[in-house]
Amino acid sequence: MKTIDKTKPILVTGATGYLASWVIKQLLDEGLTVHGTVRNKAKTEKYTHLLIQAAESKGKLQIFEADLLTEGSFESAMQNCELVIHTASPFQISGLKDPQKELIEPALKGTRNVLNTANNTESVKRVVLTSSMAAIYGDSIDCKDAPNGTLTEEVWNTTSSLKHQPYPYSKKLAEQEAWKIAAAQQQWDLVVINPGFILGPSLDSNNSGVSNQFMADLGNGKFKMGAPEGTMGIVDVRDVARAHILAGFIPIASGRHITAGHNKSFFDIATILRKTYPDLPLPKKPLPKLLAWLMGPLFGLTRKYVSKNFKIDLKFDNSYVQQDLGLKFTPLGKTLNDHFEQMIADGVIKRK
Repeated sequence: MKTIDKTKPILVTGATGYLASWVIKQLLDEGLTVHGTVRNKAKTEKYTHLLIQAAESKGKLQIFEADLLTEGSFESAMQNCELVIHTASPFQISGLKDPQKELIEPALKGTRNVLNTANNTESVKRVVLTSSMAAIYGDSIDCKDAPNGTLTEEVWNTTSSLKHQPYPYSKKLAEQEAWKIAAAQQQWDLVVINPGFILGPSLDSNNSGVSNQFMADLGNGKFKMGAPEGTMGIVDVRDVARAHILAGFIPIASGRHITAGHNKSFFDIATILRKTYPDLPLPKKPLPKLLAWLMGPLFGLTRKYVSKNFKIDLKFDNSYVQQDLGLKFTPLGKTLNDHFEQMIADGVIKRK
């Protein structure tokens, strides 16, 4: 149990990220002081949107340079901070050439780097870590082996590896390392957020990242022949940001938190969006699993992935995040429409 002094700065790592940008905006809107880290401070175009947010808010923002793989680089940014929100970690599920260097090392070494710095910074009282539901399961079929066929915070991913599902594997390794480091000290406590597939509008116009790429592909017709079935956990980026802040400031917050408000498939997403955007080439039917299995490699999906995820529904219990943090979830329709509107406005999704 920790009480955080809101007059002290809050460190948010990976400040320019899709999620971190929303965490910072919400903190600034509350009038708080934020220390945000970026890999290269000279590239101001990467964080201009954060400077704008700060100028329009009641809070204060200071940008620091730090790198997950550079030991000790978070020391300056962490000075005088009681709360550390560690979001920085690579998110890439396709096109990987060297998963060990592109995913595992940044996730694992970065976690050690930030948490070891917390050990050496006397002011730190709590660390909130961005993990993922991917640390709980690797493929939808894994749900069948969970107690009562339902994923909870007690479950860990045991099926992912460097060769199969390396991204979920990296999230599991990083979170387990965080709990190990946390258990070895008594200065600060650890609270973990495990979001599902994050969707919702971005705060910058870069529109990079897996979530934005998926929505762009959906709106521009890549899946017009059919969308995959099989449900997954989906959550609004603004809700995940709020969960991190609640986890930081609620004194009794503890443990892991499955943070996903909706259990839907890609086809469900397309069906919701078609009501508002009938003119866009959104899929009108589900993609047959056999066709997905045959064509999967063309979309960067292995046939092993297709067989373990397509047309297999997920079951998860999200009650703990609502009880422990009091989190309320945004309706899925609002999340999807807000996301599409932003991408249309930015010219990423083309309307006729």
